[in-house]
Amino acid sequence: MLSKVLLAAALLLFSGISYSQTAEDLIEQAHQQEKQMKESAALTSFKDALKIQPDNLAALTGASELSAREGYRQKDKEERNRSYSDAKAYAEQAIKLAPENADANYVMAVAMGRAAMVAGAKEKVAASKEVKKYAELALKFNPKYARAWHVLGKWNYEVANMNALERAAAKMLFGGIPEGSLDSAIANYERCRKLDPSFLLNYLELAKAYKEHEEQDKAIEVLRKAVSLRPVFQDDPGIKAECKKMLEDME
Repeated sequence: MLSKVLLAAALLLFSGISYSQTAEDLIEQAHQQEKQMKESAALTSFKDALKIQPDNLAALTGASELSAREGYRQKDKEERNRSYSDAKAYAEQAIKLAPENADANYVMAVAMGRAAMVAGAKEKVAASKEVKKYAELALKFNPKYARAWHVLGKWNYEVANMNALERAAAKMLFGGIPEGSLDSAIANYERCRKLDPSFLLNYLELAKAYKEHEEQDKAIEVLRKAVSLRPVFQDDPGIKAECKKMLEDME
């Protein structure tokens, strides 16, 4: 028994986790690192929390969401796919623990949505059905979940913009194209904006939707607001720069 305790202590020591830190301490540390835009460090903290408490829901959902973001930043295809695979695995564990938890369903929608963006036509269409399912479940359990509304908006936007190959895949897999529209995308994005006016990515996607809907004035209004906002997440400075460029091109 003593040898097992010593082994556990040694594993914690060599993993870089302070023996005095609890899973809750590490989760709080991760949240602070996120606020400091140190998401790679925050992801490590969430993973360290899971080494101590593998069934910690907050750590699982945090690790899933940050793995998805990390994958999006990766230039290397294998690294990106590995991060997306990790995001999905953490989300699956979270849903297994708490199937009616809004965060668990949201991170699954995000993980599958990110992976779908780089998949082939058939895989993308098949995954899109699951993205919608989990986003809607997140909203069922928390109707005021701003980022889940954003995911649903992105789903509608992508379905509205399916290419010929993807439409053929949808017909083959489901007998038709899933219901989705630009109008619905805009409504979803606007719902997200109302619930969370600080979420910069939503402004960029909303502006794109308005522009495609030939509502230039509304797109410009959204972009002007976006460039005035303070960055919150690590990717926000880049998103803000993209909004600024889009605004300059439209004015």
